[in-house]
Amino acid sequence: MVYVWVGVGVVSVSLASIFIRLADAPPLTVAAYRMCIATVIVGVTAGIAGRGGFAAVRRADFLLLAGSGIFLAAHFALWITSLSHTSVASSVLLVTTTPVFVAIGAHFASPDKVGRLTALAVVVSVAGGIVIAAGDWAEGERHLLGDALALAGAVAVAGYLLVGRRVRRRIPTLPYITIVYAVAAVVLLAAAVGSGAPMLGLPAESYFWMAMAALLPQAVGHSLLNWALGYLPAVNVTLMVRAEPVLATLMAIPVLGEVPPWTVLPGGALLLLGVYIAVRSGEARRANV
Repeated sequence: MVYVWVGVGVVSVSLASIFIRLADAPPLTVAAYRMCIATVIVGVTAGIAGRGGFAAVRRADFLLLAGSGIFLAAHFALWITSLSHTSVASSVLLVTTTPVFVAIGAHFASPDKVGRLTALAVVVSVAGGIVIAAGDWAEGERHLLGDALALAGAVAVAGYLLVGRRVRRRIPTLPYITIVYAVAAVVLLAAAVGSGAPMLGLPAESYFWMAMAALLPQAVGHSLLNWALGYLPAVNVTLMVRAEPVLATLMAIPVLGEVPPWTVLPGGALLLLGVYIAVRSGEARRANV
């Protein structure tokens, strides 16, 4: 039954890129609303569950929690912006290469040499990225910019995970994500307002799809996946989440009328293989990615 709920979580997460495209609003506006709504949802849930878990948060933890939240804000700003420049398939495939960057980051954070599995994961993933970029090159420089933003979004998530794991072992899930989400929401709201991105006066449909992006992918999808980590090995959950780019690509065809270039198939296969190798490596598993 746990695997069924993981499946529901993966499908929910896969809808994020579709909802963001349907919102048809400036990227920073979408990112800010998504995180603000998600923060309210998890904050209310944490309040109902009781504030006892927040007692585990020490004053010294707030710097790491703030850093984790800033990385999360950067991820959403970069990735959501990428969807305005490149295809759903390319964007989601590239942003899910996070385990590769976590494995690399774990080595920089330790004196160990880069393991053979990690090196292989990097080589295979780079090859996949080159194939996808070659296909998007034919679509124009705008698509390549989107690819670069999605890849930068993956690096930002790796930072979020690597910084967060320093306190995640001790702080319960709800207090942790409530604080981190709140930091990310404040950063994104400030970025949206500061850049002049409209927060009011948008069509009702835009607000509906932004709310859906916060409710299903964020509140339902990520919550189910976090819950599943209490019953299944992290590597199992992570590998199931690798179905996200496949599902998102398939849904984008009928919903958005977006057929990706043929290079997404071989390039995506190489990227997913690289991610699989990274997940199987000790570095990514220790980071619970």
